[in-house]
Amino acid sequence: MRLLNASTYELRAFEGEQTPQYAISSHRWEDDEVSFKDIHKGRYLGKKGFYKIQLCCTQALADGYAYVWIDTCCIDRRSSA
Repeated sequence: MRLLNASTYELRAFEGEQTPQYAISSHRWEDDEVSFKDIHKGRYLGKKGFYKIQLCCTQALADGYAYVWIDTCCIDRRSSA
């Protein structure tokens, strides 16, 4: 499972019991969402959808979570898995 670090905006893969507790954000996809590829390549700052990610991460950190799962950027849509 891939999770987004709420402080650094870096993706990290976890398996099984190593997976930390995390916050979840699932929302309506709109134009200019931040994708897995955008996060992976560091091209997310100018995207309109980054604001939602920032808000989610800020709230997650305030609630004591270091990681978040956001469907738009934690799922690699190029993969069928």
